[in-house]
Amino acid sequence: MLDAALLFSFLPVVTVPPAPPVVPSRRASQQMLSWNPGEMRCDGVAVDGTAVRRPAVEMAVLDPQRSKAMSYRFAIDATGRTRSIVRENGEPTPFGQDVGPALAASRFPAGAKRENCQISYAPKFDPLRSAPIADLVAYSIHPTGQKLPQEGWDRFGTPGNCRDKPRPSTLLRAYPDFSKVRSTPGARDWSLVAYDTDAEGRPIDARIAHGTGNAELDAAAVEAVRASRFTGGARTGCLYPYWRAAGKLAAPGRPAEEQMRPANAVCPAKVEWATRPTTYYPPAYRKRGIEGWAIVSFDIAPWGEVSNVKVLDAQPSADFGQQATFIVRSGRVAPSAQGASGCVETVKFMMPAGDQAVEEDERPATD
Repeated sequence: MLDAALLFSFLPVVTVPPAPPVVPSRRASQQMLSWNPGEMRCDGVAVDGTAVRRPAVEMAVLDPQRSKAMSYRFAIDATGRTRSIVRENGEPTPFGQDVGPALAASRFPAGAKRENCQISYAPKFDPLRSAPIADLVAYSIHPTGQKLPQEGWDRFGTPGNCRDKPRPSTLLRAYPDFSKVRSTPGARDWSLVAYDTDAEGRPIDARIAHGTGNAELDAAAVEAVRASRFTGGARTGCLYPYWRAAGKLAAPGRPAEEQMRPANAVCPAKVEWATRPTTYYPPAYRKRGIEGWAIVSFDIAPWGEVSNVKVLDAQPSADFGQQATFIVRSGRVAPSAQGASGCVETVKFMMPAGDQAVEEDERPATD
């Protein structure tokens, strides 16, 4: 069994082929790109899709007419969790990397299982001058590419002189105790605090300007701003964001390897790796704290090369199976006289211990 724990120091030996570069047409412009879920159907019957999580917004410079919707098929288990997620169309692109993870993070009311579900996500482009404020704020905190342009910052900036130069310097930046703030499984929360400062640089009138609705984070963020101190005298219209990393979504239950082993397998019960496979967590799922696993079969040449790697099962998304094939192929087995066939390994993708996903930093980006 291979554990693909969260290891930032390792990179896969084999990676997904890079998508071809996007060449903007003359009609292309810098826009905010969001992916809006359409009607969801299971076994041909329309299902309430209000529980579908919205994918992260992106910034794109491309012709909207060249972009296409993304379609997925999946199932919903008795607990209301999505599983067996497979993208049905399209080649890999730099955009929409969070669509599959967002679907994996969606939770529906518990009840009867639903099979043969389908949903499509349509791309929506908004110029910076008219994009939803919440999208602009969210992107400023968690940019997936270039930083939000000044035009975007100006959209949600509050009237005042806080950004006038010379800007106030931070004497003390207080932060919430994030371990005491409840996290949302599969989704990152954020709170944008607006405030003024008095002549002594003490924040006054701290309040939530925009946020995702996490009441505990809102309260902790306001208190953190009140405890901070600045230079520069009295200022108005200041802003500062805080975020909480996504809560962990544990991997679904998995079958035993013995149940998946081919009947004609000729492979030792324990594979002796001469070079351990290099593990790497799928980044988009790591950001949402989504755990998963994949069971793969493979053959081994007498000289130790791994080949014929096949995904037998992967949950909650086929993306974990794809990553597992790269991981297993990166290893090398100790040489033997006859090699082996029908070997089976489980690759587990586990987040670190604790109730939240590990972030590079839970401190915000600023303009």
